[in-house]
Amino acid sequence: MKRLIVLLVISMPGAVIFGACCQKKCCPDKSQKSEKKASILKTSENPPESIEKKGTNGAAPKKTPPAPYNTPSGAAPFVYTPEKNGANTAVYIPNKKDPVLKEMTEARKKDHQDRDKATAAITERHKKEKKLRKEQRQRLQADLGSIPYPKSLAEFTTAFHNPPVPQFYTGTCWSFAATSYFESEIHRLTKKTVKLSEMWTVYHNYLEKARRYIRERGNSLVDEGDEPNAPVHLWKTYGVVPAEAYTGLTNGKKRHDHRDLVKEIKAYLAFVKNNSLWDEEWNLRHVALILDKHLGKPPVTFTYGKKNYTARSFHKEVTGLNMDDYVSVVSTTSSPFYTLMALDVPDNWRKSKDYYNVPLDQWFSSLQKAMAGGNTVVIGGDVSEPGRIAELDLFFVPTFDIPSALINQSSREFRIANHTTTDDHGIHLVGVAKNSPTPWFVFKDSGRSSRWGKHKGYYFVSGDYLRLKILTWLGHRSLVKELLTKAQNTK
Repeated sequence: MKRLIVLLVISMPGAVIFGACCQKKCCPDKSQKSEKKASILKTSENPPESIEKKGTNGAAPKKTPPAPYNTPSGAAPFVYTPEKNGANTAVYIPNKKDPVLKEMTEARKKDHQDRDKATAAITERHKKEKKLRKEQRQRLQADLGSIPYPKSLAEFTTAFHNPPVPQFYTGTCWSFAATSYFESEIHRLTKKTVKLSEMWTVYHNYLEKARRYIRERGNSLVDEGDEPNAPVHLWKTYGVVPAEAYTGLTNGKKRHDHRDLVKEIKAYLAFVKNNSLWDEEWNLRHVALILDKHLGKPPVTFTYGKKNYTARSFHKEVTGLNMDDYVSVVSTTSSPFYTLMALDVPDNWRKSKDYYNVPLDQWFSSLQKAMAGGNTVVIGGDVSEPGRIAELDLFFVPTFDIPSALINQSSREFRIANHTTTDDHGIHLVGVAKNSPTPWFVFKDSGRSSRWGKHKGYYFVSGDYLRLKILTWLGHRSLVKELLTKAQNTK
């Protein structure tokens, strides 16, 4: 196979290109090649001017400059000015945009604007419709019919309790209810009137929720809700403080609003989970920073009654409370009676098995006995029912739901099983009706609807409602002493 050889020679200034081909049929004879080669070499040795001067008529050919570029309005046109010696020069010229591509870009931009405008209009329409539905939303409510009901707090015998405290924009009813209950217990046991901090318990509860979330690798609920027995677990470790020592309000605020707090904690823990950052103490320090921002940093020491305390010393020396003396009582056929069980609700995120399960008749009779003896209890259960009439401070079971005579263990269990009875609110039961043919009780409530009626912060609740819709009550162990003797697995 014959090879092709191409040789390029560039002489600067000026350039000459020549080549040789090994195929004889396309090449002149050797003498011709020698003469041509000599001629080429001679030419390349001459200065560039000699090349420029060569022309058909002996005159130097004129160089034609390239066509000028389009320039922006007002800009000086580009003029080609070659160097005297014919060398190339690097210059900046205006960038040229293709008019067709520019037209396509503008059309695309307009299409996107039209699309976004249509999307915004649709989104805005849906927002307005959603807002309208919310404004027009109705709640099913029973009328009173011929049901006799209490109309005044004066109709009740109430045990000592501090005035109602609103929880505002928080989901911490459990803390307000349990704190109120233990304030009543302090008074019952020591005759002291003490106002405790609800937010102290909330703060440390979030830490424990975050701790379990981390240990369970994100498989543990972190939200606002909890069970009324939370202080039983928390105060053993963290103690408790008076309200004056820790309000949980920052920057001059007067009302609790935890929406941003909850959002930030959840977002942080989601980040931890998504990135598998499971260092417990490191993460708890960050959760504490979020809590400090929204609730304030809890005091290490404080003064109460002219004496310095820590939270643990205050709990021990002032409250007189032994947290092991308190028990939660439930009634469900999902577990054997007279045993301890775990209440299967989301707010029992601890998976606590400290709930004592007894038959419904004993659950209710022991509660009645406790209230008649001047005690109080804290209860948790379902308050989202047609039998709630906030403007009249009432909770009762309407006959269209179930007649009183048919309320029993099975009808109660049916509602638990199909989730029409849920654990959505904690409240403090503080009194019992004096002269009523049917049992009525009064509870102290931190929720907003309890402020809509005549008796701000209170509801009157029928015994039927407690039997059907309340899941658990917490009280002093002495109130269920006889029942506890039947336990198969109590502490």
